[in-house]
Amino acid sequence: MTLTIVILAATLAAANAVAIGYPAPLPALRPYPALAKVAAPIVGDYDPNPQYSYSYAVADAVTGDNKSQQESRSGDVVTGSYALIEPDGTRRVVEYTADPVNGFNAVVHRGPVAAKVIAPVAKIASPYAYPAALGLGHVAHPLAHPLIG
Repeated sequence: MTLTIVILAATLAAANAVAIGYPAPLPALRPYPALAKVAAPIVGDYDPNPQYSYSYAVADAVTGDNKSQQESRSGDVVTGSYALIEPDGTRRVVEYTADPVNGFNAVVHRGPVAAKVIAPVAKIASPYAYPAALGLGHVAHPLAHPLIG
């Protein structure tokens, strides 16, 4: 019964499509007329000579993270530099400028290998090893003592 209904529905759909002329040919596509794009007027205060300056530095002796950056802008000219310690221990300093005439330019300087500062590790000795370190012989673990069991 279900198959009969499906076949009947498909037949009616096909007959209906033929009766209305589907698929109809598509009309020729015409290009849209060119639209003039006009910039919106600037609303609010306009600074003809924008300026900013910022800097930061990180020097973490525990992780060895050591980097810094500074940058400033005056009008359309941006100057700055950043420095970091590379994995091989050398110091890299990049100085850069950017302006509308020359674009972005950077100069890279590599410094000598920086001395790695390694935090001293405190020697912690087991209390059972201490007499042996003093030359007093080995002291057995308390649970291994014959009287304790």
